[in-house]
Amino acid sequence: MAIMKVIEVLSESSESWEDAAAKGIAKASKSVKNIKSAFVQSQSITVKDDGDVDKYRVNLKLTFEVK
Repeated sequence: MAIMKVIEVLSESSESWEDAAAKGIAKASKSVKNIKSAFVQSQSITVKDDGDVDKYRVNLKLTFEVK
C-alpha cells in the first residue's frame, strides 16, 4: 500500500493557465519527489489598469508518494 500526501501550490504566468500549472509543477518537483498528480483547484487572473490580462494564476493540489 502506498502512502500519498497532498500539498497546495500557487503559481502564475503571463502566458496562460496551462503555463502557470506547468511552472508550478516544475518548481515543486525540484524539492518534492514522486509527484503523481495535480488537481487545479481554482483559476484566477489579475488585470492591468487598461483592462488587459496581466497574470494567469492557478491553485494546484499536488499529490505525491511518501517513500
